[in-house]
Amino acid sequence: MTLGVEFFLKEVNVEGKKILLQIWDFGGQVHFRPLLKNYAMGARGALLLFDLTRPTSLERIEEWINICLEDNPGIPILFLGTKLDLLDSNSIDDDYTIEFKEKYEFFEYLKISSKTGENVKRAFELLAKEILKKIE
Repeated sequence: MTLGVEFFLKEVNVEGKKILLQIWDFGGQVHFRPLLKNYAMGARGALLLFDLTRPTSLERIEEWINICLEDNPGIPILFLGTKLDLLDSNSIDDDYTIEFKEKYEFFEYLKISSKTGENVKRAFELLAKEILKKIE
């Protein structure tokens, strides 16, 4: 669990170009929310994550979208469902998450697993590619 904000760099290759992404991982705790607007200012893209095994993780999605877009209108947002390795009959339905993707105009929706690594590299590559399209 992230407390406050953590920073890391991720290098990805997009169409033969090496791209270095600076990732700011925001914790979801309410008492850190006033700081998030300042941290998000100037972002070129966003990864918006929710837990596929907990439908309640989508309850505050609009708040997070507003934080992302307030000072960065039009930035590409990649919608990521986490814990792909733990899917069961109680997991969030794909149709429901696709509705969110379309409603909020996320450029892509992808399910990932931090545990197995499934689709994690692809998520960073998709985001980098979309950011490049916006700035070139």
